[in-house]
Amino acid sequence: MGAVRRCTRSACSQTAVATLTYVYADQTAVLGPLATYAEPHTYDLCAEHSQRMSAPQGWNVLRLAPDPAAAEPTRDDLLALADAVREAGRPPAPQPDGPPALRLVRPDS
Repeated sequence: MGAVRRCTRSACSQTAVATLTYVYADQTAVLGPLATYAEPHTYDLCAEHSQRMSAPQGWNVLRLAPDPAAAEPTRDDLLALADAVREAGRPPAPQPDGPPALRLVRPDS
């Protein structure tokens, strides 16, 4: 079992219970159960700081409740959700206007 993770707020030494992720492209802050692994661009928060957490003005806050039936997480759902939100916000790839380009190949001599 890994080490106990602490709240990332300065001067706080409480045990982390939630993970905060920012999805900048969608101006959304996602707060959910403590992620399985500490990631570079996420913030682990204690119970007090997770309750008092606010997002920048104009941003949405998505709070995910922990699943009481899940004893041990099997994957990092919070980061998967953040990736899905990020992917949904991307514009669709441009489609070519004509048939695919043809390439000439010389037969071997």
